[in-house]
Amino acid sequence: MKTLPLEGRRGNESLKAEGLADSKTSVFNSDGSVAIHAGERFGRGRVDDAITTPVVNTSAYFFKKTADLLDFKEKRSVSFEYGRYGNPTTVVAEEKISALEGAESTVIMASGMCTSTILLMALVPAGGHIVTTTDCYRKTRIFIETILPKMGITATTIDPADMNALEVALKENNVSLFFTESPTNPFLRCVDIKLVSELCHRHGALVCIDGTFATPLNQKALSLGADLILHSATKYIGGHNDVLAGCVSGSLKLISEIRNLHHVMGGALNPNAAYLIIRGMKTLHLRVQQQNSTALRMANVLEGHPKIKHVYYPGLPSHPEHNLAKRQMTGFGGVVSFEVDGDLKSTIKFIDSLKIPYIAPSFGGCESIIDQPAIMSYWDLNEAERLKYGIKDNLVRFSIGIEDFEDLKADVLQALDAI
Repeated sequence: MKTLPLEGRRGNESLKAEGLADSKTSVFNSDGSVAIHAGERFGRGRVDDAITTPVVNTSAYFFKKTADLLDFKEKRSVSFEYGRYGNPTTVVAEEKISALEGAESTVIMASGMCTSTILLMALVPAGGHIVTTTDCYRKTRIFIETILPKMGITATTIDPADMNALEVALKENNVSLFFTESPTNPFLRCVDIKLVSELCHRHGALVCIDGTFATPLNQKALSLGADLILHSATKYIGGHNDVLAGCVSGSLKLISEIRNLHHVMGGALNPNAAYLIIRGMKTLHLRVQQQNSTALRMANVLEGHPKIKHVYYPGLPSHPEHNLAKRQMTGFGGVVSFEVDGDLKSTIKFIDSLKIPYIAPSFGGCESIIDQPAIMSYWDLNEAERLKYGIKDNLVRFSIGIEDFEDLKADVLQALDAI
C-alpha cells in the first residue's frame, strides 16, 4: 500500500519536490499557479494519468503483515492507519494550503470553529492566559469567555490597534498566545501583524492570526511574523458555499501539537469535503481578484451615498487602519460592512429590497450574501447588550460574490431608493 507522510512540506520546497518551482518553471511561484498545482503532481498515491485528485473514501488502512504494522509503530514507515488520523485526499488539500501560506505544515479539520477551539486547547496550558481583540467572530468570543475559564484559562481583550494595552497585558500576565482576526469580523479592523509578533515574541508568547477575511492571497501572516495562520476554509478557500472546513498552518512543531489533540478530539474532515476544497482552490485567485475589485468599487459607491452613515472597508482612506492594510495586504478582501442611515426597520427594508444577494450567514462564496448582524448573529441579546459589542441595528455585512459589479451596484442603489 502506498502511503504518504502525514505532515505537509514547506510551501516552495513542496513545489520543488514536484518539479514545479525550478528555473524552467518559475511561473509556478505565483499564487494562482500554486493554488492549482501544489500537492497534486506527485507523491499522493494518485491514480495514474488522473488530473484531478481522487477521493479516498475509507475509514481505515490495512497492513499486509504484522511486520509492516511493527515498522509503522516503531516509525520505520508511515501510514495513515485510521481515517481520523489522515487521508490521501485531505493531505493534498493541506499541502496546497501550506504552499500558499509558505508554511511547513497544515492541518485541516471539519470546520473553522473546530480548528480554533482545538488550537486554543492545544497551545494554551491550563491556568494560562491569552490576549484577544474586541472585534471578532462571536462564537470565538463565546468559547474564550465561557469555555476556556473552565480550564482556568483567562483572557485580556484589547482594541486591535492598542499596542500599549498589549504591552501591559504581556508584562502583567504569563501570556501563552495572542489570538485575533485580521481583518476582523464584522468591522474589518486590521492588526499590525509585524509589530504584534515582535512584541509577543519578546515575551515568549505565540501569535495566531485568523486570516479568513484576508485569504492566503491578500495577506501572508507567517511572512509578517505570525506563528500560525488560521482560516475558515468554508469561506474563500472553498469558495462555493458548499463545504465546511477549517485549517491552521505554521511550523511542523506547532502544527504537530495541534494535530495530536485533533486526533484525540475528532472533527476529521470528510475526504469528499477535502475534494471540494481542492476543487475550490483551483479558482481561488480568480475569485479573490474579482471580489477585491468589486468590493472596493462598492465601498466607494456606498461611502458616497446619502443614505449610508458609515462604511467599514480597509481599502477606504477613511478606515482607521487603511495605511496599515496597504502595507501588509495586497488586496482588501470581498466583504464590506456599513451602516444604513436609519433604524432596524429601515435597514430590514433595504435588505429585503435587494434582488441579488442571499440573506444568509457566512461569506466568501461565488454568490453574494448579505446580513444584518443585529438579527443574524446577536438577536438573542437586547439592543443595549448588542451595543456593547458595537453592533448597531443599522449595521449590514455585505459579502461580495463574483457577480458583475454593475448588476450589484444597480441592485444596491434601487434597494437604497426603496428606503
